[in-house]
Amino acid sequence: MSDESVRVYYDADTDRSRLDGRTFGIVGYGSQGHAHALNLRDSGAKVIVGLRAGGKSAERAKAAGLDVRPVAA
Repeated sequence: MSDESVRVYYDADTDRSRLDGRTFGIVGYGSQGHAHALNLRDSGAKVIVGLRAGGKSAERAKAAGLDVRPVAA
């Protein structure tokens, strides 16, 4: 086991302006996709979520105010 401690990052540790004008694509809206999409959106980035049209995940992502686009099956 390593003796290294965990490093916690805060808002002051980064420059959020690096996200300005960038678009991030997230495929899927399960536990990981959901968390990443909302964190990026809340950080000011543009987020597009790729999901199967008409699925429950697509409905949840749209309800969260995300831009949902269809992906090929």
